[in-house]
Amino acid sequence: MPTPLLTHPDYPYAFDPSACNSCQGRCCTGESGYIFASIGEFEAIAHHLGIDMTSFIADYLVKVKNRFSIRQCKVGESHDCLFFDRNRNGCSIYEVRPTQCRTFPFWEYFRTHLDELLQECPGIKKLSDAGL
Repeated sequence: MPTPLLTHPDYPYAFDPSACNSCQGRCCTGESGYIFASIGEFEAIAHHLGIDMTSFIADYLVKVKNRFSIRQCKVGESHDCLFFDRNRNGCSIYEVRPTQCRTFPFWEYFRTHLDELLQECPGIKKLSDAGL
């Protein structure tokens, strides 16, 4: 049975989550960016990792102005999310990943940058092309 396409009423595209199996984590790697989360989300990740918040902040976060972002690591020319596991081709904290990650690809930015999203994510289907 094929995976159903995910849609959002405010976006001109659908998302096929089965494409994640073959894309090499393009949404978690590539250009440098920020992975912001709430304090509660960071606490959940720290708990999942079995470490205290002080250690989590020191080892996994970087301060960006008045917020914190998950660190990235440089792999060749790519800036990978620290929690992206290239061996598994997936997120090592998937169960507790931040909202920013859970809501991809339905981000406000992509509402007006669909061509960029189409290049990044093989799971994106224009609604006009998907027959929806």
